[in-house]
Amino acid sequence: MRTARPFTVCLWALSLAAGLWVSGPARADQLLMARSMQAFPEAMLALQESLTHHGYTVSRVQRVDIGLKKMGFKTDKYRVVFFGKPKQVDELASRYPDLIPYLPLKIAIFAEGDNALLVTSSPLQLASFFHHPELKPVFEQWNHDIQAVLDDLRTSD
Repeated sequence: MRTARPFTVCLWALSLAAGLWVSGPARADQLLMARSMQAFPEAMLALQESLTHHGYTVSRVQRVDIGLKKMGFKTDKYRVVFFGKPKQVDELASRYPDLIPYLPLKIAIFAEGDNALLVTSSPLQLASFFHHPELKPVFEQWNHDIQAVLDDLRTSD
């Protein structure tokens, strides 16, 4: 049985969940990552609470560890958390239909030993795909909010 490298598996899981919008190898400025010292279940709860605190709604949590196990990887827990602000998502989808594949936002979370790791693509990357000046502040706000959520998880114990 293969043992997956957490970072590689996490990128695979995130892209599988239709979320990784970087092409080719990811650079550090394209990814937002955090390690929580909490165990996976507590970190998952803290992630959802932090998203809510920052004004977002969790729309669904997708398991991806089942698919990884079927591929022969030995895994702990892997999930992709989809979130957004429903009214904002609806308005953006209506005005910019090409943005729909990137909505809602998502964060992959997985267990690594006694800790949890979180990773997502930086929403700032969307600015290179969508050349609408009015979207730049939206991408910047999402990036700021996600950084704040990840900071919450880094400092929670």
